[in-house]
Amino acid sequence: MSHASYELKAETRERVGKGSSRELRRNGLIPAVIYGDKQAPLSIALSTKEVTMKIHAGGFMTTVATIDVNGEKIRVLPKDYQLDPVRDFTMHVDFLRVSKDSQVTVEVPVHFENEEKSPGLKAGGVLNIVRHEVELNVSANDIPEFLSVDLSGLKVGDAVHISNIKLPKGATPVITDRDFTVATIVAPAGGVKEEAEGEAEA
Repeated sequence: MSHASYELKAETRERVGKGSSRELRRNGLIPAVIYGDKQAPLSIALSTKEVTMKIHAGGFMTTVATIDVNGEKIRVLPKDYQLDPVRDFTMHVDFLRVSKDSQVTVEVPVHFENEEKSPGLKAGGVLNIVRHEVELNVSANDIPEFLSVDLSGLKVGDAVHISNIKLPKGATPVITDRDFTVATIVAPAGGVKEEAEGEAEA
């Protein structure tokens, strides 16, 4: 289910600050930081092209990677990144150090399946997605690529709650105080087909 892990080569950054970041970017590198696991943050530089390709490939925030920093291999999970809003290239990445026992918090995308088996959608109902992603606490080794929601049998007015979704082993939602809604099937603005015909006869 999860994306294949990958490795990035990095070098440590001696100088940090705005001037050195600009210099890095001119050389096709971006500044990044590895933090967590009770160790001092490590400032590194990565290939802009490699990182931007990984971000565009999808699953970047839910895939554990290995960063080879001058020969030392560090397992990490991306926690945040900034894109240049104008030129769409990566400006900076924050990585979290993870070990095989680490528990991490990730936003996992939700995929909807079997739309054609939902009577509500067949009658013209609309799938109203409340959450495109669900924040989960999971083991760093078992991050799901996505969560599946089966829409079979759902009628207009039905809702999918987090309790209806099968979560991977050991995964728990970050929101624990309520059975929150992930999606609902709502009537379209003009009403569903059967109802619409009834009105025409009146």
